[in-house]
Amino acid sequence: MPHYGYLGKEKLLLNLEQMKKLLAVLLISLSALAQTPQVKTKLGLLSGEKIGTIQRYLGIPFAQPPVGDLRWKAPQPLSTWQGVKSCVAYGPSPMQAEPKPFQFWSEEFLIPKSPISEDCLYLNVWSDTQTKSPKPVLVYIYGGGFRSGGAACPIYDGAATASKGVVFVSINYRVGTFGFLAHPELSKESAAGVSGNYGLLDMIAALKWVNENIAAFGGDPKQVTIAGQSAGASAVNYLCASPLAKGLFQRAIAESGSAMIRSATRPTLTQASAENGGLEFAQKVGAKNLAELRAKSAAEILAGPGGLSSPYLDGYVEPLNMLEAYKQHQNNEVDLLMGWNADDLVMNRWLSATEYQQNLSKKYGAKATELLTHYPATNEAEAIASQRNLSRDESFGAGVFFWAKTQLAHGKSPVYVYNFNRQVPGYTPESRNGAFHTGEVPYAYDNLSTVHRPFEAVDFQLAKQIAAYWVNFAKTGNPNGKGLPEWPKFQSGNQIMQLDVETKASTVKNPQALELIAQ
Repeated sequence: MPHYGYLGKEKLLLNLEQMKKLLAVLLISLSALAQTPQVKTKLGLLSGEKIGTIQRYLGIPFAQPPVGDLRWKAPQPLSTWQGVKSCVAYGPSPMQAEPKPFQFWSEEFLIPKSPISEDCLYLNVWSDTQTKSPKPVLVYIYGGGFRSGGAACPIYDGAATASKGVVFVSINYRVGTFGFLAHPELSKESAAGVSGNYGLLDMIAALKWVNENIAAFGGDPKQVTIAGQSAGASAVNYLCASPLAKGLFQRAIAESGSAMIRSATRPTLTQASAENGGLEFAQKVGAKNLAELRAKSAAEILAGPGGLSSPYLDGYVEPLNMLEAYKQHQNNEVDLLMGWNADDLVMNRWLSATEYQQNLSKKYGAKATELLTHYPATNEAEAIASQRNLSRDESFGAGVFFWAKTQLAHGKSPVYVYNFNRQVPGYTPESRNGAFHTGEVPYAYDNLSTVHRPFEAVDFQLAKQIAAYWVNFAKTGNPNGKGLPEWPKFQSGNQIMQLDVETKASTVKNPQALELIAQ
């Protein structure tokens, strides 16, 4: 055999090996491509990632970055883009102080330490490829007292909810002074003639994005549920009363929060008083006018004392207080699911029995005597227990209960009410605080795996149960479903669902006290 024949065989073998390698690379590339799904939105193409059957798109912009001249302006529309925008990482959390675990809120309940930026108007979408489209949509709004929070908290992961046949969306909105500052010059430059409530406008812009684009992700824009916890639940209440949000959602879930009664995070302000607060804030940070205020760095604004940092009745986003909106039938008529936790409190310093009674009298006047029958203080231990219960009911229970009662009296749609009573396990003495504020969130969205606590089998069972209620409600407006204890509608008998190791229907504890606080 000639020598060249041998060389030809060698080359052939070499080529075969190269072809195998190329084929392997091609298969890897195709596999990677299959795990990089693309979606066409109104503004352009997005790419995400596929994990199992779940397609996830993180950090989708829904408005222009509210920086520079756009600081303290309503969210502005984005322009279209060319090419494919990669959406595989959360966008920055809104500008706020560095998150630090405290009390029973471990790091899983907080935003990542970075990135944090004024450029924060991003949302995230999870959708299951195995379930039929169009699917109902749940849009989650985080809490944090309107001063902190962000969609990137581990407990807000949307994969588990998406796996149950609901498209899950989490959104960012501006918080603190960046999200709510009012000022005369800001009102003057606004077409609406008012200022503040930019955080609420961010939420509305995100909901408009959902209505325009969610079909591309397998969602049904005519079946949108908004859900939120704490300040997020108050935001849900505000959205239910805002004419600007009309038609953008059909159902609402509020966990431990409402805007029905006055509180520290829901001050009763006029436009004039809100604007005066903005003038005082500008003076404190050394700004003579709006131009100088906008020229300040984000760090300088963040460090500035005072300034409005919560929603108020501006006559535009929120024309009426909550009760009047419902009485005048100006609210957005939607199905409601709401509740609060057994240990829903945000304080842990307690007065002596004598100081407590004096403080109660000063705060409630003639009502104090009756309140003491519900929250007694015959000894120090009883006084502490009463303060815990009163703190829970003042902050959350009374407002939620009053909202449910208002819906029952003036609305047409059903309302379902719960109490979450599971003693959430803690891994340190400081983290053990019963059914604490925010404790229900990992259960409701079946995300116990994101929380580093010594959960028991009963916790995972309860999470499956609560998540099923939430998903059923998002799908039908009714939390009930096969294999679940019957959850009655909230009616004149004050029946609610107790979510605990044993989930069962019961009646509201101490409704007279809740009504007394709300009056």
